[in-house]
Amino acid sequence: MTSTLSDLEHSWTEWHSLREEELRAPHGWLSLTALHWLTPEPATFDGIPGLWSATPDGVVITATAADDLVVRTVREPRRIDGTVTLHPVDGLPGTLVEMGGAVIEVVRRTDSHAIRVRDPEAVTRTAFSGVPTFPVDERWVLHARFEPYPEPRAITVDAVVEGLNHYLSAVGEVRFELDGQEHRLVATGGKAGGLSLHFRDATSGGSTYPGGRIVRTADPAPDGSLTLDLNRVVNLPCAFTDFATCPLPPAGNVLPVAVEAGERNPLRPDRV
Repeated sequence: MTSTLSDLEHSWTEWHSLREEELRAPHGWLSLTALHWLTPEPATFDGIPGLWSATPDGVVITATAADDLVVRTVREPRRIDGTVTLHPVDGLPGTLVEMGGAVIEVVRRTDSHAIRVRDPEAVTRTAFSGVPTFPVDERWVLHARFEPYPEPRAITVDAVVEGLNHYLSAVGEVRFELDGQEHRLVATGGKAGGLSLHFRDATSGGSTYPGGRIVRTADPAPDGSLTLDLNRVVNLPCAFTDFATCPLPPAGNVLPVAVEAGERNPLRPDRV
């Protein structure tokens, strides 16, 4: 083993441990147990107290103090006793309503509203034993170049939920060479800086999730150069649960090669 590979594996192991720790969070993606789309007609759902509905103004919840539903707000938790209206923002994490040890996330996706339950006792979390990955390999650490668009471009992508769309801002393209061929991927801006590349490749639907995977990079250098480490390709939440609403890759973000790097298909204890 070369010193370079040893350093790469050590760095990757630390990163991967943090990644799995994040997945194990009590109310993280592995805790999802339900997804319910709301309509204007107030409705009840199994295991969830109160009446829930959606209007153009937001999500309306009617419950009594005995139902013990508590809205997490910026100032202080607020127990629902009567009717409240919440205003989740499209594409962002939802407003959280505490329900005992679980939380109900109130979300907006395009023009639709939904609630999903995050329960620390979900089998997808309690039986989680780690994310299967390909072996770390130096060949997947690539020199790349970012070519920014003159202005960010609004793009629309499909979602894993039929009929749902996600609206993203593409900031440019990343060029790199792999197996002697040049490839380009449309990049969006990362939430904490850097770039995000969501793509499919020849492993998608086989050893990896069919909806594609994501790799994130640091900010490009002033000349556009950057390092693309495909060992750090990760699954989207929808690979771990049936109750996520993940986007699909931008049109054209398909690599004809098999990227046997990063995360593989996760184990699904909820489907055993």
